[in-house]
Amino acid sequence: MSEVFGVDVTRAAVRCTACGLAGPLPGLRVYAHAPGAVARCPGCEHVVLRLVLGNGTAWLDLRGTVGLRVPLA
Repeated sequence: MSEVFGVDVTRAAVRCTACGLAGPLPGLRVYAHAPGAVARCPGCEHVVLRLVLGNGTAWLDLRGTVGLRVPLA
């Protein structure tokens, strides 16, 4: 995801829209056995984000998170 945002997102935090659990982005359960990656909430298994990379394009779906907080410093 760093190539999409241009910053290191390992310190980013998300909040699940389904159960409200908040935590670090790397704490999500990532399934990458498809054309893209799906990240699920570790608390309720709700899909928090989807990422597909291909042909010089990135498609990012964040509708499963309330927000994405990325520290810049």
